[in-house]
Amino acid sequence: MSSATAVGRAAFPYIPGLLSFRELPPLLDAWSEVLPKLAAPPDLVLCDGHGIAHPRRFGLACHLGITLNLPTIGVAKTPFVGTHTSPGQRRGERTEILLDGEPVGAALRTRDGVREVYLSVGHRSNLDSACRWVLELCPKYRLPETTRAADHLSRAALAAHR
Repeated sequence: MSSATAVGRAAFPYIPGLLSFRELPPLLDAWSEVLPKLAAPPDLVLCDGHGIAHPRRFGLACHLGITLNLPTIGVAKTPFVGTHTSPGQRRGERTEILLDGEPVGAALRTRDGVREVYLSVGHRSNLDSACRWVLELCPKYRLPETTRAADHLSRAALAAHR
């Protein structure tokens, strides 16, 4: 497994709904560092953010996927837009997130009796495969292993930078 981090000052202010303009530049810096270490580009990228479940239907997962021309899925800890009912309490149960009457994502239970995650497609993916992938990447915890690893890596990089 290869990894990379990028630490710096955000060049774009925090504005709700425009997170990708703030977070995409350091993601691309890290991407340019890790890409040469990979034998091949990944088949899928998971983002800690939203895809089309976004007020403009174009969240971080969409922006990154189009920029890299790779399939992406947004997986978030909290909902951002739309309405949904709570899925059943068993792993794999899900309900659609609706925005203006259209499905834009899913509330997905990744562990029995644990709070759901909120996912939506970003680029070159679909909701059914997104749910399957997220469940595959959540064998022990609520969040995908990739998100957990990235979170630990980013905290270590930030601590080393201070």
